[in-house]
Amino acid sequence: MTTYLKLLRWPNLVFIALTLILIKFSFFEEFGATITLNAFGYALLVLATLCIAASGYVINDIYDIQADKINKPGKLIVGNKISEKRANNLFIILNIIGVALGFYLANLLGKPAFVAIFIFSSALLYLYASYLKQIPILGNALISFLVAFVVLLPAIFDLFPAISPQNKPIQSLLFSILLDYAVFAFLVNLLREMVKDQEDVKGDYNAGINTLPILLGQSRTNKIIFSVGILPVAAIIYYIYNYLFENTFLVIYSLLFILAPLLYFQVRILEAKKKKEYSHLSLMLKIILFFGLISIGFYQFLL
Repeated sequence: MTTYLKLLRWPNLVFIALTLILIKFSFFEEFGATITLNAFGYALLVLATLCIAASGYVINDIYDIQADKINKPGKLIVGNKISEKRANNLFIILNIIGVALGFYLANLLGKPAFVAIFIFSSALLYLYASYLKQIPILGNALISFLVAFVVLLPAIFDLFPAISPQNKPIQSLLFSILLDYAVFAFLVNLLREMVKDQEDVKGDYNAGINTLPILLGQSRTNKIIFSVGILPVAAIIYYIYNYLFENTFLVIYSLLFILAPLLYFQVRILEAKKKKEYSHLSLMLKIILFFGLISIGFYQFLL
């Protein structure tokens, strides 16, 4: 069971569930948004999202077997602790459950077309693992888009179906805030995906995966990552100055847990050369993403 939980990246799934729960109960409901889903319906949305996300982790490990034998031989699961056949079966089962839950939820809302979101996401995760991952930047951007899209799912399924002329101002405001969080998630995850390419360059090269550092070299890729990193830094500074400045707690939180680590990352990325340095920076970005997204639960103290 422990092996399967590791394969499914259970800490990441807990993070996704926590983010979705905070959006629903500490964001929407605190501001009196008109919502569509009750607790049961929202639980279906969370479960469907977790199944699709978990299937993505599984299919990615299946296609990364050759590269992971070099990149992380001690952590290799598929082809070592779990057979490739079982992993493929698990991928199929998770997709069936995710899409089935999505289909039921879409029909519960009277929006059967919404099931396409789950089908499309599942297809993109498969295409990413099997082909698009090998295309520099495109693969990184695609997986980052899907991470950002998770933040917008509550708006699509909970806010939009209940929108009316009377509640449109508050619904639109809440959506715009979620959109800001989605952009933040996209940028930070994009940085992390590029750092992971640096970290895994040896295995990717041997597996024939044409990532950015293989195409341009380590030093140039570091500079590109640094350039992209300027965007979230500038965005956080702008947000603090324009929206958080009067709230001491949120200013301190943003400075300590988001901006300072981002600036630390910016300094270290230009000097990074070794695998362990990239591993450290990848973990740092994951922590930044965590503290950034859970701050949605603090918005009740701002508006």
